[in-house]
Amino acid sequence: MSSIRFVFAALLGRSTPKTGSSTTTTGKLSSPSSSSTFGQSTGSSSASIDEVFLDGRILEAPNLRIFSFAELRTATRNFKPEMVLGEGGFGRVYKGCVEEKTLNPAKSGVGMVVAVKKLNPESMQGLEEWQSEVNFLGRLSHPNLVKLMGYCWEKELLLVYEYMPKGSLENHLFRRGAAFEPLSWSIRLKIAIGAARGLAFLHSSEKQVIYRDFKASNILLDANYNAKLSDFGLAKHGPTGSDSHVTTRVMGTYGYAAPEYVATGHLYVKSDVYGFGVVLLEMLSGQRTLDPNRPSGQHNLVDWARPMLADRRKLARLMDPRLEGQYSSKGALEAAQLTLRCLTGDPKSRPSMKEVVETLEHVEAIKGRSREPRNSPQRSVAAAAPCRAHGRAAPPLHPGGAAARQPRSAR
Repeated sequence: MSSIRFVFAALLGRSTPKTGSSTTTTGKLSSPSSSSTFGQSTGSSSASIDEVFLDGRILEAPNLRIFSFAELRTATRNFKPEMVLGEGGFGRVYKGCVEEKTLNPAKSGVGMVVAVKKLNPESMQGLEEWQSEVNFLGRLSHPNLVKLMGYCWEKELLLVYEYMPKGSLENHLFRRGAAFEPLSWSIRLKIAIGAARGLAFLHSSEKQVIYRDFKASNILLDANYNAKLSDFGLAKHGPTGSDSHVTTRVMGTYGYAAPEYVATGHLYVKSDVYGFGVVLLEMLSGQRTLDPNRPSGQHNLVDWARPMLADRRKLARLMDPRLEGQYSSKGALEAAQLTLRCLTGDPKSRPSMKEVVETLEHVEAIKGRSREPRNSPQRSVAAAAPCRAHGRAAPPLHPGGAAARQPRSAR
């Protein structure tokens, strides 16, 4: 671990903090890959506001709690196996309990639940993604972005997030069983609008942020099905000046990555819009973007569905049968046409995420012939998960769970 600590200290351009430090960090951030003065530890929690827009804020400096390894070991009951929420390429994610006001480890049975992501010491890619998470989520604040509460790099690299009790959109769309009731039409629209607002926030700053890995498993849901984007390990600052794109190594998840990015390595802000279109198509159809078990010619959902998205008569064949009777034909067609625009091959022809939000809000306002199923998830509001609960959870309820099992490279 000493080699990782040395590398990370060099990346941040600062000295290693003292063991057991539990202070708030402030400093200047330039970009995830640059050497920057990330955090002369001052113990102050104040941070000036650089930009305020779209119900979110970009802080001039990260404002995160530095946890000691001992604190997180206590919070997770010594990283007990029964506290594991999920596991992936990054490492394991544990359920932890902390005091709500101080964020100190909580006594058994009390406190606030958090998700603690623990880096696999052998993962150098994980080191870069860990740094990107700290650099981006340490400054970005928005209702539709998962909240990073702090980190630890004393003995191992860990991240501490807010806990998302409803898990990922992927689980609710594709897993079957008593724990996963089909999402209603209105809930799907609510989730789509929330995720779109999160992306619009990232794209609207002066230094645009390209998310680069938009997919259903990276959209987490709180107790009221509010969507929050998680996993900023592949996020990148967008083009500057007159440049239309940035050129970078192709990373992401095949099936969601925009075709121009996969083919050339040219990453546009609107490459994210393509990924959003794929997820919106999954929400409309209830099918995964790639599935070799489907009939021949239907393995790639985008290729198979594209002709149906613009045809009102064929659209019913594409729609998730679990949504029958819940939506108006006008609303479904408008959502389908928006999906088609997002999936356009030319990135310049895709709508902005601001346009996407406006269109989805219009679809949400369309009443027509729609009804909620009797046992719609919208009718029940889940309470926050108590700290006393133990036992392995079937779905990942945290940033970086099942998503991390999927290949990061789109090549």
